[in-house]
Amino acid sequence: MVAHRRIELARDLVKRLLRIGATANLLNLLQKQHPADLATIFSELPEKEREAAFSLLAEQNGRLAMEAISELGPEVGTLLLSTRTAEEIARLAQEIPSDDAAALINSLPEELSIAVLDLMRPKESGVVEHLLEYDDQTAGRIMNPNVFALSEDLTVGEAITELQGARDVEMVFYLYVVDGRRHLVGVTSLRRLLLVSPETPLKRIMTTDVISAQAETDQEEVAQEVASYNLLALPVVDKENKLVGVITVDDVIDVIKDEATEDIYRLAGVVGDERSFTPPLESLRKRLPWLGVNLVTAFFAAVVVAFFEGTIERVTALAVFMPVVAGMGGNAGTQTLTVIVRGIALGELSWGNSRKALFKEFAVGIGNGLVLGLIAAVVVWGMRGNLAIGLLLGAAMIVNMFVAATAGTLIPLGLRAANVDPALASSVFITTMTDVFGFLSFLGLATLFLGYL
Repeated sequence: MVAHRRIELARDLVKRLLRIGATANLLNLLQKQHPADLATIFSELPEKEREAAFSLLAEQNGRLAMEAISELGPEVGTLLLSTRTAEEIARLAQEIPSDDAAALINSLPEELSIAVLDLMRPKESGVVEHLLEYDDQTAGRIMNPNVFALSEDLTVGEAITELQGARDVEMVFYLYVVDGRRHLVGVTSLRRLLLVSPETPLKRIMTTDVISAQAETDQEEVAQEVASYNLLALPVVDKENKLVGVITVDDVIDVIKDEATEDIYRLAGVVGDERSFTPPLESLRKRLPWLGVNLVTAFFAAVVVAFFEGTIERVTALAVFMPVVAGMGGNAGTQTLTVIVRGIALGELSWGNSRKALFKEFAVGIGNGLVLGLIAAVVVWGMRGNLAIGLLLGAAMIVNMFVAATAGTLIPLGLRAANVDPALASSVFITTMTDVFGFLSFLGLATLFLGYL
């Protein structure tokens, strides 16, 4: 709360200094901020003020400006960088680690990104181009190739000397040991290195059972490994087990945040790269397709209701309570879907071990249906004085809760088995099923027992 208030005060002060043109004071304020705080401040500024503040900082402190852009993410970073010349972008991109530079350059328009790579120093541009050769959202794309490694033939004393002379390498959490052809053969910690005599061979203190990731491994799997084994960094190897980079825990946190955001957006039928300040027309283009699919599926429920028009005409009170059945089923389905998609994302659930989860959701669905159906029946009885309609509503809710539990479990698992992201399409199908079966059970039961209504 204190940090949030401090950032708000800094943002308001940035606006005030921009308004009065106090550039010297503004620059001094910006340079005192942490990159993450700067990213928050930039994200909350109007576009023109954000551009002005970033430009001022980029001229005097390119590294800090680009670190803030890296924290903001590629979308806002692209907006701030794409208005600049390729020469300026090339200069700024060389101020940050190659993996962050690769993410930003990849998000630029193609012609501009090619021009930027041509203008960067050969060493930096070669590293960035190498990272861009890997598929998006893989270990190779997010790794830092500038990884510190030691030869297996060194002693501890020689290793410490090597470490003291190392410059411009990723933070050394672990010391990776390689053979003459750079195959990853072991790992040791900095603490262990300092607790043994200098004459000890590295081979004696290193652990040969190294947890690593292939360069083509999906970044979500990398994040799961780091979380599962409580690692601070994870080495990345190629198909020949040669050490090619390292992924540190700060990169993994970004991956977890991005993957969680993507899943939440997809559950709502929104494209994962949309943000609060995405232009309206672009947001419209991204949201409209799934809303169109929802419109089509909604007509299935309308067809079911139309089939029972005669029943509704005879007992108009049924129309009043139809939304209750559909709404409760949809909410129950969303609850089940959220739990199941999370289990799939964490690797806990697969089609092969889903039976236990399915039976659990069966029990929860029926239990919810019984409790809520009874409550609904009593409420309808009190409102209309008609116990029969109340009992029919309660029975329909039990059926629909069961359907919601079944659909919320089997649909995402089935989509996953078919190599389709379960978060992307599950909600559309589940909403359709709960609406269709909700109306079908309620109006169907009402038709069967029409004489009692």
